[in-house]
Amino acid sequence: MVPLVNRPRWRPRRRRALAIPIGFALASALVLLPNSASAATTGSTTTTAAAADGPLLSYVVNTRPDRSTIKSVERAITAAGGEVVTSYDKIGVIVVHSTNPDFGPTIRKVRGVQTAGATRTAALSAASTTDEGAPEVLTAAEVAKATSQAADGQEPLEANQWDLRAIGADKAATINPGSSKVTVAVLDVGVDDTHPDLTANFSASQSANCVGGVADTSYGAWRPYTSANYHGTHVAGEIAAARNGIGVAGVAPGVKVASIKVADPVTQLFYPESVVCAFVFAADHGVEITNNSYYIDPWLYNCLDDPDQLAIVDAVNRASLYSQSKGVLNVASAGNSNDDLDSNAIVDDSSPDDSTAVTRTVDPHTCFDIPTQLPGVATVSATGVQNLKSYYSSYGLGVIDVAAPGGDKYQIPDTPDANGRILSTLPDNTYGYLQGTSMASPHVAAVAALVKSTHPHATPAQVLRILKAEADNPGCPTGIYDPDGNGVEDSTCTTGKSVNSFYGSGIVDALAAVTGK
Repeated sequence: MVPLVNRPRWRPRRRRALAIPIGFALASALVLLPNSASAATTGSTTTTAAAADGPLLSYVVNTRPDRSTIKSVERAITAAGGEVVTSYDKIGVIVVHSTNPDFGPTIRKVRGVQTAGATRTAALSAASTTDEGAPEVLTAAEVAKATSQAADGQEPLEANQWDLRAIGADKAATINPGSSKVTVAVLDVGVDDTHPDLTANFSASQSANCVGGVADTSYGAWRPYTSANYHGTHVAGEIAAARNGIGVAGVAPGVKVASIKVADPVTQLFYPESVVCAFVFAADHGVEITNNSYYIDPWLYNCLDDPDQLAIVDAVNRASLYSQSKGVLNVASAGNSNDDLDSNAIVDDSSPDDSTAVTRTVDPHTCFDIPTQLPGVATVSATGVQNLKSYYSSYGLGVIDVAAPGGDKYQIPDTPDANGRILSTLPDNTYGYLQGTSMASPHVAAVAALVKSTHPHATPAQVLRILKAEADNPGCPTGIYDPDGNGVEDSTCTTGKSVNSFYGSGIVDALAAVTGK
């Protein structure tokens, strides 16, 4: 087995230090103000293009969502030395490429432009996922050993899936494994739908490659670039690996799973225009749930006092709200930094992650990690087999909605492998263990799919309320929280009315999702 090590390139996704009322205020400020950015109401509708002497960058230009305004802004984009890649008219987001180093400041002065900014700090090339370390891939001998120890009625490797039993998913599957009319889209590095545990439940018609901001629906475009891009396949297996006598079982083995690829082929970063495309595509193709185990690059936090970062929050927020209006619940992981996401200040030394990072101190109430901190998004912390917060999982009172198994190397289960991480599918018909809030989020997405299967007419907000109402809250730990046993408290759990900072409303319950009990 490959030991778990931290990967500097794959920075942990984090935080949502945004209470729901503030979130909706943010949504109003970003979406409903007629012309919210600087001189947007007074600028000229035409500009003079500067010489094309800068790096080729991608931008989002956000306008009122009416065709007349969009057409006028598109003309100004061309005049300013920009090329329109695509326009999402329904939400007023235009994706642009430009080599004009003054494109951002120029286009922000144009009448009708509400916010606009670069989505990266480095030139376009021809992952910011939330798993903690590389996968431990099972050998053929280990697969054979686990298979020999499977009980009657279990999948061959299910004896090692302590996470299913922790949330009652094994029992739920015997009552209602989920409806094939419900689809969970995995926004990630791609999914290997040829895996025998995934192929039966895979929805190709709801899958695409959204890298660059334009959906490519050609056959297989949704797959990972290489087998080393394993993250999305692991996530998909956690959600909907079939109970077919092969390998592992998913939490909701009867629902459909789709793949919307959003990771850059070279850097594996998740840029805003790709995620905007993914949310809109999911909404327009009948997806009910999306799983988001990443943060949007290049900024770990997007601060509203920076015009580029403001434009990123604005664009992705519009797409997220649009998907919610179409019946989609977006589920996102809280991050792996063991941070209190309701704190007053956090040091960010990783942004921007596509060029040279600088150290800055941010207020997570005004500098947002997205999509996690966007209004209506379900934020998930991670737990281990002891129903204790995972040592790496970020948390925060009023931030975390619910918790779910994400794995923890310090919490050891009584399973054949005695491995506290999460076992699931990997590309090329293999299986392996990973841990992280990346693994917790798909458990919640799958339970949400079971709720939607049981309550097909429930809105996204209603599904989230049911998840919270049926969750089991273990309460704050007694004594100090010291998962590594060194005698030092690693983080402090705080309580509020019916919730706490570690688990929100509690750990999701798959059995309750299908029984209502």
